Amino acid sequence: MSRLVVISNRLPKDDAPAGGLVFALHELLSERGGIWIGADDPSDDNRGGLKQIGSGEYDRFVFPLSHAEHEKYYLGYANSALWPTFHSRRDLMRHRADWFAAYYDVNSRIATLIAEALESDDIVWIHDYHFLPLASKLRDLKVSNKIGFFLHIPFPSTTDISALPEHTMLPEWLSAYDLLGLQTKRDVAACREYLRQTGEVELLISGGRLQWRHRTFAINSFPIGVDAVAISKAAQSAHAEVAAQVKTAGPLILGVDRLDYSKGLIQRVEGFGRYLDFYNSGDLRPTYLQIAPVSRGDVTAYQDIRQQLDEMAGSVNGSHADLDWTPIRYVRRNVSRDVIAALYRHADICLVTPLADGMNLVAKEFIAAQDPEDPGVLILSQFAGAAEQMEGALPVNPFDTDGIAAAIAKAISMPLEERKDRYRSQAQSVFSEDIAWWGQTYLHRLMDLHAA
Repeated sequence: MSRLVVISNRLPKDDAPAGGLVFALHELLSERGGIWIGADDPSDDNRGGLKQIGSGEYDRFVFPLSHAEHEKYYLGYANSALWPTFHSRRDLMRHRADWFAAYYDVNSRIATLIAEALESDDIVWIHDYHFLPLASKLRDLKVSNKIGFFLHIPFPSTTDISALPEHTMLPEWLSAYDLLGLQTKRDVAACREYLRQTGEVELLISGGRLQWRHRTFAINSFPIGVDAVAISKAAQSAHAEVAAQVKTAGPLILGVDRLDYSKGLIQRVEGFGRYLDFYNSGDLRPTYLQIAPVSRGDVTAYQDIRQQLDEMAGSVNGSHADLDWTPIRYVRRNVSRDVIAALYRHADICLVTPLADGMNLVAKEFIAAQDPEDPGVLILSQFAGAAEQMEGALPVNPFDTDGIAAAIAKAISMPLEERKDRYRSQAQSVFSEDIAWWGQTYLHRLMDLHAA
């Protein structure tokens, strides 16, 4: 079996990987083996090669990153230009020429380090928006290995992506991969439409591939999953202890998100406040527990969302709290995965209401953690990638705060049999299309493409 070489900006530096992309790839590599390459903690310079930091079921290596590169490549271009653009927030996009120069230079330097470490039959799998040009730079170095790419965030509309001054480079960058993996069919359609409008990429009749100059490549959706069985076991194991700690007078409504403007947290809190205004009679005292650890705190837009959320939560509590009841509990630190799993199982409702999201694994984790005999209700944004698979969720438009309020009211009063029916329809895909299925499906497609 060919060795799998995974590249992502983040990788686990210890044996307790965080959630999202890092945990998903950790599970995959633990099963399959291979090499994982990611960024080292910023230091004074970027000299040196790949440094091994761990071994076991798979080997971990880091590439050096200077403080200046972290500031410009990561906080600057990746998270102040690409992230808002890809999440349909052109109004928050900031661009500087030196940020892009650092982004391009980091990708060029990493390509050289990777090319030196590759063996001829290695399969290279590159992840996320930090490394859009990486395959192109590897091809410049005459690397002929199979190279795949997976974008964990949404692919933007043509209008949004055209706001990036460098967007005309995308056809060259994307066509250097053999397979572009996106989360949803909607993302595939957006990517194909953008490439079609450039006038440089043509769709081939055979196999649905695309061609840019001499390169042929494919675009497919591969909705990422979770380790549903492990989450279910963790939820059952820790449930009694966590339930005893989280005492509420009424239903528990849960939100679990990074503190990010794409997650719709302001609209969600406002929607809960509207529920209290219009639907709560006073005898039912629901508690909304929002866990939102700070991320990218050095980026101005993230500082703004933190302040806005503090003010909004305080306003709702100020209007509705009583001496023995605080409607919103807001936790701004990391909580362990086992505790989160138990909270999922204990919660009556989970609010997953991003304004834009590639997939959103919280939705799937919540379903995986439920008691099939007494499941909670998932309220899910129509703009989350998970909405394509999870038709049993209560759908909401996250911009419609009155709609969020109405969905909360419906979820709280939902009969047990309807909750069970909705749970079963979602659990089927969550448990069958799990993280192992995702990785195997993607890699099989990549191998089939190259063999064709």
